Amino acid sequence: MSHLSEHLRQATPVVVERGEGVHLFGTDGRRYLDFTAGIGVTSTGHCHPKVVAAAQEQVATLIHGQYTTVMHQPLQRLVERLGQVLPEGLDSLFFANSGSEAVEAALRLARQATGRPNVVVCHGGFHGRTVAAASMTTSGAKVRTGFGPLMGGVVITPFPHAFHYGWDEETATRFALREFDQLLQTVSDPDDTAAIFVEPVLGEGGYVPANSAFLQGLRERADRHGILLVLDEIQTGVGRTGRFWGHDHFDVRPDILITAKGLASGFPLSGIAASEELMRKARPGSQGGTYGGNAVACAAAVATLDVVEEENLVANAAAMGARLRAGLDEAAAKNPAIGDVRGLGLMLASEFVTEDGEPAPGTATRVMRAAVEEGLLLLPCGPWGNVVRMIPPLIVDAGAIDEGLRAWSAAVAAGTAG
Repeated sequence: MSHLSEHLRQATPVVVERGEGVHLFGTDGRRYLDFTAGIGVTSTGHCHPKVVAAAQEQVATLIHGQYTTVMHQPLQRLVERLGQVLPEGLDSLFFANSGSEAVEAALRLARQATGRPNVVVCHGGFHGRTVAAASMTTSGAKVRTGFGPLMGGVVITPFPHAFHYGWDEETATRFALREFDQLLQTVSDPDDTAAIFVEPVLGEGGYVPANSAFLQGLRERADRHGILLVLDEIQTGVGRTGRFWGHDHFDVRPDILITAKGLASGFPLSGIAASEELMRKARPGSQGGTYGGNAVACAAAVATLDVVEEENLVANAAAMGARLRAGLDEAAAKNPAIGDVRGLGLMLASEFVTEDGEPAPGTATRVMRAAVEEGLLLLPCGPWGNVVRMIPPLIVDAGAIDEGLRAWSAAVAAGTAG
């Protein structure tokens, strides 16, 4: 009898029957407030009527039109629609299925466009699980271990994670930029460095926001040395942080932008955007794939972008994120087991520590289990698994935020007792 791999472990014991809005309904008859959004994927909530209608209509018309064989209208509409929200100058697009694939497409483009072999990634970044993407990932050893040798040409620079270093943000940022300069002098000469890959907010690495000084410092160095700045917006894009793109908080411009997760409300779709001039430097035949730009996924993405605009979900993410952050700060002020609260918009996390300030993954696990009992679904992150993140759908309202905070307060009390 076949079964799922034992390594596909669930963060919660819930078996889902259906989803609606910000809720999941289990086969146990319970309703759960979903503050995971499928790891930031169901941006418009579960089964938004407009997304469902768009997908149903497309399924009845064309399910798969392989995009290097024929062109289809949902893909054309999506290209046009994304052109309205992409950063100025990023007017050429390539689509794939997953974040990992999009990362590898960006890597391939960067190397081909510059003729340089090396890429710089930030310590704590997560870029995917395929070999190249895993080689660029340092959010946790579990992604990299056991199948080496990994891809060469990847060098790692610090991220300004102030809480980790025990510094203020300004000190952490000066350190990170100084170490990047040192890296270019000692490890990867600028003439060998194709690109810098960075998340505007570390995702799996612990929900740590970057800052303007850091990203603008990288932009200045990239310009000076002819290096491409690649912003991985897989988790931060499409309104998640209270701005349409995470980098909008920091007044910085990418050369390549990577998107996925919240783009199609749960349908598998990812992509990269670059200038036409840069994209033209990709080698013929280097971009393709059987399922990339699937017609149903594209139709769902167009509907998602429409809903985000029509329902003002970016502004809602900012407002509801502020409400959620205030509640998380209040809970942290009452419980010393929470060492830090951080994030942007509806991408927030609480880090659990011991009395000595060391990571406390056991506490985080107990709190998440207690949250399930309170009807709230959450996820861990961070290299030690001691960070609990909240990423509700962008449609979340004040009532659901307050419900989630009540459950969180009870879960923290239960999970830290004794």
